[in-house]
Amino acid sequence: MPGLAAAQMFVSVNTKHTSGVSVFTMAALMLAVFTVSVGFGVVLPLLPYLIERLLGAGVTAAQVSRHTGLLTAVYTLSLFLFAPMWGRLSDRRGPRGVLLVGLLGFGVTMLVFSFVESLAAVYAERFLSGMFAAAVTPVAAAVIGGFTTTEQGRARRLAFVSMAGIAGFLLGPMLGVFVTRFAADLFTLAMASGSAAIALTATALLAFLVASAAAFVVPSGEGRDRSQKATGAAGDKTAWLVPKLLILTFIVSAGVGVFEVGLALRGKQELGLTPYQIALMFTECSLVMFVMQAIVFSPWFKPDTTRWLIAPALAVLAAGLFLVPWASDFTLMLLVIGAVAASAGILSPILTYWISAKAESAQGWELGKQTAAASLGVTLGSAAGGLLYNLAALQGASFVLTAALTVLGFLLSLRLPRLLVLPTACVRSEHDRTSN
Repeated sequence: MPGLAAAQMFVSVNTKHTSGVSVFTMAALMLAVFTVSVGFGVVLPLLPYLIERLLGAGVTAAQVSRHTGLLTAVYTLSLFLFAPMWGRLSDRRGPRGVLLVGLLGFGVTMLVFSFVESLAAVYAERFLSGMFAAAVTPVAAAVIGGFTTTEQGRARRLAFVSMAGIAGFLLGPMLGVFVTRFAADLFTLAMASGSAAIALTATALLAFLVASAAAFVVPSGEGRDRSQKATGAAGDKTAWLVPKLLILTFIVSAGVGVFEVGLALRGKQELGLTPYQIALMFTECSLVMFVMQAIVFSPWFKPDTTRWLIAPALAVLAAGLFLVPWASDFTLMLLVIGAVAASAGILSPILTYWISAKAESAQGWELGKQTAAASLGVTLGSAAGGLLYNLAALQGASFVLTAALTVLGFLLSLRLPRLLVLPTACVRSEHDRTSN
């Protein structure tokens, strides 16, 4: 009976669409995270030149460096303050509205940034931009955690979102230069006066376009309530496990923050590397993280087995951080960078996955707290890396101290594989889906 078969096929396809995360929804979520990462990547290299222009003649290199660091810290501090709030709001009101507010607000702040003419206004813009960006990444992850119907699907989609963020940060500066030159050639604009405005306006337009798409494809209601299947004992374990995973997120992010700042300073001041070589090191770091995140949740690994990778990856991260001060040339630095980037690239999506798996119905709240923990770690790590590096008596201390902190994280993670276990029903369901 062709009519009945067609009706059954329609019901099957429609159910799959509504019970999971569709391709269009996934594309919108990845573009949303990509957009805020591009915005951060576009702004970061523009800050020193903007500060020099606003402070005028007589500005010192120390002033430019201080304000660049503080403006970056203001952005990450805003992420830390507001990510949990936006996440909880998405749990209560649904993710679509929160995501739209975040994207539209972020786009507006990028447009405003194009016209600021005072340093105080730049600080206000960075704070507001971080506030709206905090509504994007954790909420995008919460949509996946709340609506994805299989653990393999949840793991891979969370990794895709994380990879979109890395790609945005990596491509942001290059896209800014490309768009600026294209617009300058097309409209014969003066590069000196129009470069920043063009890149920022392009980012704002991208945010508005992604918001328009998200309005149609991102679910408006709450996801499936996983807490109904949890027992009281499971709830107690979750209450204890998630904070431990958040602590590990903070430790990994602090290590990355110290590493990135120390990498630039050591490359320039001690090894005498060229700007091209330093840029190549950062590019290697981003590419290795990108590749490792693609591998760790590929079909080669089952999500449930990733818990066994946490402790080994922390051990490699601690060793890599410890060895940075002893990497005496460019080749050795590339090897150390590969180790640090690979371990951080493995840990980031695994920690996100298990926080989502244990968050039950509070996806936005717990993933928002993870964004806050990561932002605080990067902020404190970057500040410590810069402050400790200037102390001649403690040269390399920032790497050694962060390596010691990572060792504590390694010890904290030793019992996690026995505790991070998916419910039996969930594992059985996953097996049935893959076998069919």
